[in-house]
Amino acid sequence: MSNKELWERVCITDPKAVKPITGKQYQGNSPKPYWLIERMTEEFGPVGVGWGVIVKSERFERLGEFDVLHVAVVSVWYLHEGKRTETFDQMGGTKAAYKTQKGVLMVDEDAGKKSVTDGMVKCISMIGFAGDIFSGRWDDSKYVAQAKAHYADKPGTAEHKQDMTPKGRAGRIVAGVAEGDAVGAAEALAGFPQAELDAVWALLDEKTQDKLTAAWPQQEAA
Repeated sequence: MSNKELWERVCITDPKAVKPITGKQYQGNSPKPYWLIERMTEEFGPVGVGWGVIVKSERFERLGEFDVLHVAVVSVWYLHEGKRTETFDQMGGTKAAYKTQKGVLMVDEDAGKKSVTDGMVKCISMIGFAGDIFSGRWDDSKYVAQAKAHYADKPGTAEHKQDMTPKGRAGRIVAGVAEGDAVGAAEALAGFPQAELDAVWALLDEKTQDKLTAAWPQQEAA
């Protein structure tokens, strides 16, 4: 077994489960925690049976007259190949009380829950979940398109059913050509059964057809 087999299986994030980071001094994206819980369940089984979160400690820290921070130290255990394994401890933090710029005192009664969730996400990222986001690949729009296609290709999903129609297939071909990968698009098109190829080809504009025709010999050589 490869040391990265698990990592490579779980590192791709569904674009629908990604949200922009708000309320921080930095920008970026983060995976939705409940989607990660679902993915952990798919991989290891129900929470409490195949995996779980351990809260090692938690505390409140006063940062100023009005600012209070809640901190939780957590780890995540999971069953991997029949063996119980535990991640390194990670820290999650949430402002439990603070004063806004307008002078309004805010108290977050869910601070403890948020800190534990924050720590949990950090823990499971260490074994690969949402690894594409935490490694910075999500900044590449071309990669995001690939991640979308990855989940669209999963049988049984609504995206898969829509994407497998001639219109859906044609859309992917056009997108590939527009991104400069006419050879890859031609390769994908060449893999269609003849009846599907004809149906998709009829939906393509003349410019896309010309680029695919030019790329066809390169695709065959590859």
